[in-house]
Amino acid sequence: MQTYLFVLVALLYIGCTFLPSSRRQTISIVVAVAWVLHGGVLWSDVVGPEELRVGFSMMLSATLWVSVAAYWLENRNYTLDGLRVLVLPMAALAAVLPAMFPGNMVALNGKSPVFLWHIVISILAYSTLTIAAFHAVLMVLQESRLHTRPGGAKAGWFGHALDRLPALLTMEKLLFRLIAFGFFLLTLTVLSGVVFSEELFNKAFKWDHKTIFTMLSWALFGLLLAGRKWQGWRGRTALSFTLTGFAVLLLAYVGSRFVLEVVLHRVLV
Repeated sequence: MQTYLFVLVALLYIGCTFLPSSRRQTISIVVAVAWVLHGGVLWSDVVGPEELRVGFSMMLSATLWVSVAAYWLENRNYTLDGLRVLVLPMAALAAVLPAMFPGNMVALNGKSPVFLWHIVISILAYSTLTIAAFHAVLMVLQESRLHTRPGGAKAGWFGHALDRLPALLTMEKLLFRLIAFGFFLLTLTVLSGVVFSEELFNKAFKWDHKTIFTMLSWALFGLLLAGRKWQGWRGRTALSFTLTGFAVLLLAYVGSRFVLEVVLHRVLV
């Protein structure tokens, strides 16, 4: 039953991707319905009475679930139709991943509440920086379109969606707002992982691939914010840092878990 519900969520997301921009209210309602359904099914699949299902597919699905909420809220204040075209197909793919890659169950008995808080904060951090990465991609496409703008019907529906975006300066302001919040959450994730490593994972803190990639991503986003404040970094520099930092962060958990679970068939927390 859950598999069919995951597929239904994916179909709703995909359907909203191709609805015309003029159907804004319909898009908003359907996305909200799909988002609620997505969250409900994901919760019932991941959270058990005394156990928690973990894995790269759950993390990715939860990350895109929060990202859809961020898109929905942003789109109510700004016309970000181009973001819909990027976020919803990815959310559709992420919605069905838990049905194909179920991960493994972790017993919650004896686990500290810090363990759950660490997971929740890390998902929020990943989600915020994911939507920031989508935002950066939109800005790259928007800037490129300003220099090579086709006219009339040749622009295509995606071109018209880009034309409806706010000005680049407004988009840049939104981008750094997302990055600053995401960096704050990522800092909490790093600190909770360092300070409570023994309590969270029953082992002392160690420098593994996940820790190294997370710290490298944290350093990149921190350097970007410092460069923005003290050197006025913007434009291509800011976008390059954002996309590089996100790619490294993706490797930190989702990429490494995919290799361990799917390629090497190892079961880890």
